[in-house]
Amino acid sequence: MLKKKEFQNKIICGDTIEVLKELPTGSIDLIVTSPPYNLRNSTGNGMKDGRGGKWSNAALLDGYTHHNDNMPHDEYVEWQRNCLEEMLRVIPDDGAIFYNHKWRVQKGLIQDRQDIVMGFPVRQIIIWKRQGGINFNPGYFLPTYEVIYLIAKKKFKLAPKANAIGDVWEIGQDGKNIHPAPFPLELATRCIQSTESKIVLDPFIGSGTTAVAAKNLGRIFVGIDISPEYCELARQRIDGTQYIADQEENIRQESFL
Repeated sequence: MLKKKEFQNKIICGDTIEVLKELPTGSIDLIVTSPPYNLRNSTGNGMKDGRGGKWSNAALLDGYTHHNDNMPHDEYVEWQRNCLEEMLRVIPDDGAIFYNHKWRVQKGLIQDRQDIVMGFPVRQIIIWKRQGGINFNPGYFLPTYEVIYLIAKKKFKLAPKANAIGDVWEIGQDGKNIHPAPFPLELATRCIQSTESKIVLDPFIGSGTTAVAAKNLGRIFVGIDISPEYCELARQRIDGTQYIADQEENIRQESFL
């Protein structure tokens, strides 16, 4: 097992499940994360033929570095469920997981991720209205939102007054981040700021957004990623969080209400 000084305020490069297994039970207060979506295993979202808009020059056309984003669906589901089981282990009885994922249409039917979250203590579904996007399929409307599953243990409570926040969050996408699939700082900030958690983990840290938000809010961060490139990107971004951008400074100062 890792000692506190070995994982607190650290970005750990390695396999998510294997690193999670090294964290002591109950050592993390809150998890805010968005895993790879397995986008390359798609029946037609513009990725395969290169029509994918912002993706035409992005790494996701070839998948993530050090990760296969084209897993057989059953294998992907099993992997994500194993990740969630370890995440639940490392949070205490008053801990929670904000698990961001994306519903999509596969072979004409909605893929709502129920096969991933079934059996886990999902307390609420938050809609992240992100706007934008491109749809090449005339069979359904343009998707403009993603889903955040609030997976919470029995004693979890929000910070005072945070329960007044609605369950539809209109937050724009991060178009300036060089990571191929980032979520915005405002989203991570709202999740963390809505709780009194002291230690915040993102087991798919990517460019470091969750860690930046945690540090800005005076919380302890822990990040995991399998890609050495993204780990280095996250570390560099965290080192510059104090003055990383005017937008991020404004978000840090704003109240979640």
